[in-house]
Amino acid sequence: MARRLSHLGEPSPTIIEDVYARKIFNSRGEPTIEVDVIAAEGFGRASAPSGKSRGAHEAVPFPEGGVDAAVAKVEEVIAPEIIGLDAAQQSVIDDLLREVDGTENFSNIGGNTAYAVSLAVANAAASARALPLYQHLGGVACSELPYPLGNVLGGGKHAGGGAPDIQEFLVIPVGASSVSEALEAIFAVHRAVRGVIESRDPSFTGGRGDEGAWAPNASNEEALDVVYKACDQVSREMGFEVRMGLDVAASSLWNPKRQRYVYVRDGVERSTEEQLSYMLSLVEEYELAYLEDPFEEEDFESFAELTKSVKSCLVCGDDLFTTNVNRLRMGVKKGACNAIIIKINQVGTLSQAIEAVRMAKKHGLAPVVSHRSGETPDPSIAHVCVGLGCPIIKTGVVGGERVAKLNELLRIEDVLGDYARMAHLNL
Repeated sequence: MARRLSHLGEPSPTIIEDVYARKIFNSRGEPTIEVDVIAAEGFGRASAPSGKSRGAHEAVPFPEGGVDAAVAKVEEVIAPEIIGLDAAQQSVIDDLLREVDGTENFSNIGGNTAYAVSLAVANAAASARALPLYQHLGGVACSELPYPLGNVLGGGKHAGGGAPDIQEFLVIPVGASSVSEALEAIFAVHRAVRGVIESRDPSFTGGRGDEGAWAPNASNEEALDVVYKACDQVSREMGFEVRMGLDVAASSLWNPKRQRYVYVRDGVERSTEEQLSYMLSLVEEYELAYLEDPFEEEDFESFAELTKSVKSCLVCGDDLFTTNVNRLRMGVKKGACNAIIIKINQVGTLSQAIEAVRMAKKHGLAPVVSHRSGETPDPSIAHVCVGLGCPIIKTGVVGGERVAKLNELLRIEDVLGDYARMAHLNL
């Protein structure tokens, strides 16, 4: 346990002097929690996002009683414990949050509560040190910038009836030489996708899902063709390669009683073997660079079979791992994936997410820092991604809460100047 240093003479600039919590609203208009941490010479703020498609092994988002109860927990339980501690001692404070909660899945204080406190502490420490968060986390020499991965067409739980079964049709500008170029490309693909949809369906009214992706009345095959055509068009216009990716969110398709993946929109059911064959055919036909959650969240073996069968494609686990090092350890042992989604509020604290990133890198998995479908304008994950040296950031493409992260990457790139370089992608 860290000592409270206020009685030792001149206080450290990173000593926590006060903590506040409030209820705000995310991009879906749902309540969530925001936390302010005031240090002796710094200030940090963070707000928690919320996922709609959540893995079974994630931390519980909020305690019983919801956001109001979470705010009360911060003010009545957490604040008295961390006031007087050093915000620079991130792991100590994060361990204290776990100790105060006392459960394996943050069901007492809530994973979103832990997230907001943990990130606000990190931001306060960075502010007190007069450093941007990415340098506070990664050192003043960190200069590697991630490629943006964003969904331009949506289905599944992120869209309404008639939309594709596959949850996210993604694009990643793998040939971009800067963040600025990369963002121009993904915005161009987003616009091009609408144009292709309208050329095929004049009745399309411009409907969009939770993350700003277009949500047409289309089959999975039609949606794949639309995005592939838009990527090809923009690649030729920009002069570098923009490739497709998918987040299948297969756990939401899996029917455990029937032991089948049920594609309601397409009227198709697939066994596990047929799902594997289907995924392999999509990787080949559409030259996928990225494939997330192609199987349900307990099927490590099918993930492994797919991973060893594809080239130049990242097979990424989200619901499979839930940013949990124990789940990741199982996946590494089985060779399940070559990439992992990092969502801090899946495990609750920044320290636990950092541990997952380090383990992933040690075993050759690409860490992909990700937003959630219900987001806030908080740009912290852009800094986390750069500070931890993660090669991809999954943010969505449009919507103020998504663009806030992307614009923050532009600011970081501007500050780094000639030192900035794009991450290496093994594709």
